[in-house]
Amino acid sequence: MGGIGNKLADLRREKELGQKELASALNLSVGTISNYENDVHSPDLQTLCRLADFFLVTTDYLLGRTKYRCPPELLDGYVSPDYTAQDIVNTVLSLNKGAQATVVDFVKYMEHLHGGV
Repeated sequence: MGGIGNKLADLRREKELGQKELASALNLSVGTISNYENDVHSPDLQTLCRLADFFLVTTDYLLGRTKYRCPPELLDGYVSPDYTAQDIVNTVLSLNKGAQATVVDFVKYMEHLHGGV
C-alpha cells in the first residue's frame, strides 16, 4: 500500500497546512505524518479512512487506484440554492464537446481570477 506520500503532501499543501497542523488535527505525531509523506510507513486502514475524510477524497484516490478525488456523496451537496454539484456535472455532460470546452475554459478563468487551486 505504498506510494501515497506525494498525494498526502500535495493535499496538505493545498489546505495550506504544515505537518504539525495536520498531525494535530488527526491526533497523530509529526513524525508519523512525515513518515507517511516520505513513504517510510503507510497508514493503517483506519488512518487511511481518516485521512480521506479529512481531505474530502476517496481512499482509492489516496492509494493511486483512481484520479477521481471527490467522494460520491459530495456530489449531492448544493453549490447554490438550486443546483447540486451533480446537477452541474450532468448539465455539462449533456452539452456538446464545444460547449463543454467553453465551460472548462470559464471554470479555469474563474479559478485563476479567484486564486483557486
